[in-house]
Amino acid sequence: MQKLQQADLFELPPEGVVPQRPIAGGVDSFLAELKSFREFGKETQFAELPLASGETVPVFINEFWTAKQRDAHSLHEVSYRACFKPQLPRFFIERLTRPGDVVYDPFTGRGTTLLEAALLGRAPRANDLNPLSRMLLEPRLCPPDLASIQARLTEIDFTRLHDAREDLLVFYHPETLRQITALREYFLRREQEGALDLTDKWIRMVATNRLTGHSPGFFSVYTLPPNQAVSMASQKRINEKRNQEPVEKDVPAIILKKSRQLLKDYTADDTRALAGVFDSARFTCASADATSEIPSDSVSLVVTSPPFLNIVQYQTDNWLRGWFCGIDTKQIPIWESGSMNIWTECMLGTMRELHRVLQPGGHVAFEVGEIRKGKVLLEEVVAKVGVQAGLKPLLVLINSQVFTKTSNCWGIDNLSKGTNTNRIVLFEKTAG
Repeated sequence: MQKLQQADLFELPPEGVVPQRPIAGGVDSFLAELKSFREFGKETQFAELPLASGETVPVFINEFWTAKQRDAHSLHEVSYRACFKPQLPRFFIERLTRPGDVVYDPFTGRGTTLLEAALLGRAPRANDLNPLSRMLLEPRLCPPDLASIQARLTEIDFTRLHDAREDLLVFYHPETLRQITALREYFLRREQEGALDLTDKWIRMVATNRLTGHSPGFFSVYTLPPNQAVSMASQKRINEKRNQEPVEKDVPAIILKKSRQLLKDYTADDTRALAGVFDSARFTCASADATSEIPSDSVSLVVTSPPFLNIVQYQTDNWLRGWFCGIDTKQIPIWESGSMNIWTECMLGTMRELHRVLQPGGHVAFEVGEIRKGKVLLEEVVAKVGVQAGLKPLLVLINSQVFTKTSNCWGIDNLSKGTNTNRIVLFEKTAG
C-alpha cells in the first residue's frame, strides 16, 4: 500500500471518512444528544444509577445503533464468540475522538473496536492474552488484493503429505483434512523461517474462520456456528443424529470465496484510511491489568467488553483454531470465572491500568452486556469499580437490540438465556 505523509496521518481525516463529532461542547453536549436521540424512531428513556457517594449517574435507554446484524463493513465478517457489533464502538469513536487519536481495547477478541477505529482514521492499540486475537485482526488492517490472494493460493502445495490427525475426520473428509494439514504446516514453517507476510497472514486468518460451521461455506461437515468448536465426541453425536458424513471440500476455493466476501465493501477510501494508521497500530499480548508496554497517558478512548461472567468458555471454543494456528489454548490464562468477587477484582485491576494509560480527559466505554436474565446488573458493579480506580462515571447507555443470529441458531428464547441489551458505562479520566 502507498504510505501517507505524517500530515495525512494526524491533521486531516482520510478522504471519504464521515467527519467526526467529538464532544467539543463538553459532556453536556453529549448528554443533550442522547436525550434527543430519535434516529431509529424511538424516544430515549431515562433512569438514574445511584453511586455509593450518594451521587447519581444518568442512564439513557434507546436503540442508539442499528439492530441489523450485517449493517457494517464487510471486513468485520469474521466470527468470534461474544463479539459486539461494529456500530457500538463507532458510536463512541465518532463522538469522542479525532483522526490520529489512539483507540484501545484491552480485550481485543476479533478486533471489532480497532478495525472500526482504523477505518475512521484512528490509531489502533490492541491487547489480548490470546495470540489468536492478533492473527484475526492484523491482516484486516492491511488487506491484500484478491489477485495477490489467488496467486499465493496457487503457490501453496495443498497436496503435500503430512501426518493428519485421524480424530479430526469427525469434522472433515480425508482429502479436506489433508489440504487443511498441508496449509497448517505451510504457515508454521513460514512463521518459523520468519517469512510469513501479510498475504500469508490474511489466508491464515480466513482459513481459521472457515474451519467449522453450519453451512457449505466451511471446510467441515455441518456443526455449530463458526465462533465455537464442539468436542470430537459431541461432533460424533451430531453426525449420528443428522445421519451425515463429511464431504470433500475445496479448501483454496473456499478461502478465495470468503476473501471476496470480506473485501466486498473495501474501497479506495478504506485503503487510504488504513494505510494512514497501519504503521501506528500496536499489538500486545498481556493480561489487561498488566500492560507495561503501553505508555502512560497515551490513549484517547477505550471501547471494550471484558470476558463474560461464567457464560463464554473462550479456551474451549477456540481449541480447533488454536490447533490450526499452533497455539495451545490450555496454556493461555484467560479469565473465566463464575465468582462475582473474583471477576470484580479482575475488573478493578483492569480499570486501574486503564486509568494509567488514558490521557487526562480520555474516556472508557465499558460494555458489560446482560447476564443471569437481568438479575445481575453489571453496570452497577463496573461503575463502583471505576470510581475505585479513579475514573469518573459520566453516564450509562443501554442499547436495546434484537436477538443475535448465532443465538437464534441455538433456539434460545430472548428472555431466558441470551444477551438482550448492550449496557455501557462511560467513564472519564479527569485532569489532576
